Amino acid sequence: MPPTATPGSGAPDRLMLIDGKLCASAGGGWLTAIDPSNEEVLGRVPEATAEDVEQAVLAADRAAPAWAATPALERARLVRELARRALDRADELLELEVRDTGNTRRRMVRDVTMATDLLEYFAGLALEIKGETVPSSPTGLHFSVREPYGVVGRILAFNHPFYFAASRLAAPLVAGNTVVLKPSEEAPLSTTVLAELCAEIFPPGVVNIVTGTGIVAGAALVRHPRVKRLTFIGSVPTGRAIQRQAAESAVKHVSLELGGKNPMIVFPDADPEKVATAAVAGMNFGHQGQSCGSTSRLLLHEDLYEDVLARVVEKVSALRLGDPTRDDTDMGPLNNARHLQNVIGHVAAAEEDGARLMTGGRRPGGAQFERGFWLQPTVFADVTPEMRLFRSEVFGPVLAVSRWSDVDDLFALANGVDYGLTASIWTNDLNRGLVAARAVQAGYVWINGNSTHFPGTGFGGRKESGTGSEEGLDELLSFTEVKTINVALPAQLT
Repeated sequence: MPPTATPGSGAPDRLMLIDGKLCASAGGGWLTAIDPSNEEVLGRVPEATAEDVEQAVLAADRAAPAWAATPALERARLVRELARRALDRADELLELEVRDTGNTRRRMVRDVTMATDLLEYFAGLALEIKGETVPSSPTGLHFSVREPYGVVGRILAFNHPFYFAASRLAAPLVAGNTVVLKPSEEAPLSTTVLAELCAEIFPPGVVNIVTGTGIVAGAALVRHPRVKRLTFIGSVPTGRAIQRQAAESAVKHVSLELGGKNPMIVFPDADPEKVATAAVAGMNFGHQGQSCGSTSRLLLHEDLYEDVLARVVEKVSALRLGDPTRDDTDMGPLNNARHLQNVIGHVAAAEEDGARLMTGGRRPGGAQFERGFWLQPTVFADVTPEMRLFRSEVFGPVLAVSRWSDVDDLFALANGVDYGLTASIWTNDLNRGLVAARAVQAGYVWINGNSTHFPGTGFGGRKESGTGSEEGLDELLSFTEVKTINVALPAQLT
């Protein structure tokens, strides 16, 4: 169904998906999507009510038995069909994503293919949902089977809307669950394209996509007693709130992919130029630093400190800030006004605490930047553990650079935060790198690399960075429950 025109704006209305039908909200409310580069209206999406979520969950619950009974290879075939059709609309999705998020075209061009890679990957695991047999007694057959939970709720972040929405459908669907998905209200447009695709491919109720606020639609999904399996990608405070709300309504299995204050550890034998290039790449400035896996703490050995710092500052100062739809833009605007103010607050706190501002940290000048949510890419040096910038996730384009001299102190620095999502280690000594990888408290570690996800290698955090693992076999199996069956057998044939 094509979107309808929004009265008076010329921007389109888009629809959500409930029980196989593209629809507006039962309450008649709409959320307005804003281009963060200029604050122009891009369109509207339905503002789902608690009743809309109720209908989506009931539809998913009705569809669950038939979907679970669908042969695994048929479920996989439909997931692959979703991947194929998403690629057919990749150009449209790219345009929506860049304008809705503010992320640069050059960085976002891979998001659709990354999503379809994971759809294909999980479809290929359809026959790996296996049980076990256990030789526990000579007169019995003891085995287990894996069964889907039923209705799965998935709540997503704003920084990679289509990638998160499409790729996070794969595992629960292949495992035989139905899904109610709620994208972030800060960047919902591309998920309405996903809704259109799913309406064409899956039986009614198997996939439901509700657009709305976290306070209303998200809370209704979290609290619904028929949603026994929940996942969330976002901030630590919201993740904790989801755990509390879920526990108040029922016993639920909750997985969380939360924030990070991730270290990039540099040993003195590393190449300074390669390190500087990697430090800038690891900050994900093409996403304005709005990535939970960004290596936002650069821990430099004192022998390299001044050399690498100068190179990093030069590279960051040269980044092109501007229109994210242009191929030559290195960094666009932050996603929304509230988030911009939060990041500015972190910059102010760093200056107040005595960190040395090397570049950026201010709103850029010029007519192009008068509207929109702009901040220069920023580097602070001499950041010490007692400073707030060392410990707090900014989720923005702010790199903190720290000095170390003693290996024993290094891991106290690296692990001295509440987070444990990713870490990057740079050295020419593989033994040193492997020892460091074991010592660092993080769920996903690169040696001489950063910011790249590899399908099949589970991504997940330690400590306050979350629970569970995604993008690998563990994610698929996490959407199943184990049932053990014991069969009594005669001791001998008669």
